[in-house]
Amino acid sequence: MSTITARIYAELRGDKAIWAILILLAVFSILAVYSSTGTLAYKERGGNTEAFLIKHGVILLGGIFLTYIAHMLHYTKYNRVAPVLLVLSVPLLMYTLAFGADINDAKRWIELPFVGITIQTSDFAKLALIIYVARAISAKQDYIKDFNSAFLPIIVPVLIICGLIAPADLSTAILLFLTCLFMMFIGRVALKYIGVLLLWGVVVFAFLIVLGRFYPDSVRVDTWANRMEEFMNTPDGGYQVQQAKIAIANGGVVGNGPGNSTKRNFLPSPYSDFIYAIICEEYGLIGGIVVIFLYLLLFFRVVRLVTKSPKAFGAMMAIGLSLSMVLQAFANIAVSVHLVPVTGVTLPMISMGGTSMLFTSLAFGIILSVSKYIEAVSD
Repeated sequence: MSTITARIYAELRGDKAIWAILILLAVFSILAVYSSTGTLAYKERGGNTEAFLIKHGVILLGGIFLTYIAHMLHYTKYNRVAPVLLVLSVPLLMYTLAFGADINDAKRWIELPFVGITIQTSDFAKLALIIYVARAISAKQDYIKDFNSAFLPIIVPVLIICGLIAPADLSTAILLFLTCLFMMFIGRVALKYIGVLLLWGVVVFAFLIVLGRFYPDSVRVDTWANRMEEFMNTPDGGYQVQQAKIAIANGGVVGNGPGNSTKRNFLPSPYSDFIYAIICEEYGLIGGIVVIFLYLLLFFRVVRLVTKSPKAFGAMMAIGLSLSMVLQAFANIAVSVHLVPVTGVTLPMISMGGTSMLFTSLAFGIILSVSKYIEAVSD
């Protein structure tokens, strides 16, 4: 082992398998984004695909640097800042709904003044809520069966954050809601309070539907209805899903090779929402299975970690963050094969994107921080 390699190996503490998963997903990201941005490059940059590659590469490197910084911090520091992050996320989401940049008929982003950069506030809120729920559950390490221990500290924040995300991004809100439900189940919250959260979730969703009928510009009820109708009444899916399935079929077992996708010219957002179809077209069934395997391996490595964790907060936070990533990944993949309606969620750590990539990298860093501590205790 060379001196440089040994130095890097020493610096990257924590579970080495999770580091390897991160790097492999990043490699898939570079290859797939470079290939799938060809049409976009001709429309916006006169065919300069390298410009998108460089931009994405810079964001990706910035994300990996964030992972490194986050994994160096002791994970208990996230426990201390969890309430602050949660409180900050509420006005951010409210500001986004009221004054956010309208992109693709959805107000999910806010534009930073003077620099012209947009950030998706739901990514920040998602991270904040998962850390906060992990803190609230771990504060009562015994079986949570008391109303005051379950309703106010856990259920109310979940309803508020998911309720503020849902009007512009229902799919993200549902995935976050499910993540919190699983965390409550794993954290031994009484089933009746998990049922209470489910019931109130339905109530909030019904309220949003009614609100959307009066204020269609604020709540995307028509979009939700159209996507459900298309999913239920179109056996082969709409145009986007049809193109995605053709791309997957074209790839066969071994794929057409890097850069040889043809459906990238027909698929809307092939570099984000439908990037999995491009991966399958270029790298075949083998490439598609490898991507799925990496997400599953991430989850099982985290499960392995938390079974050895002596502290409840670290275990709950790691399992929550990994669940969030895996659920999002499978939601994205399920859209391409017409198992669920079109959602608009990205493939974590692979799809092109700014804040999504950075906050996913941050989540990896926090998980690695927990694993670093567990390794230190084990040693």
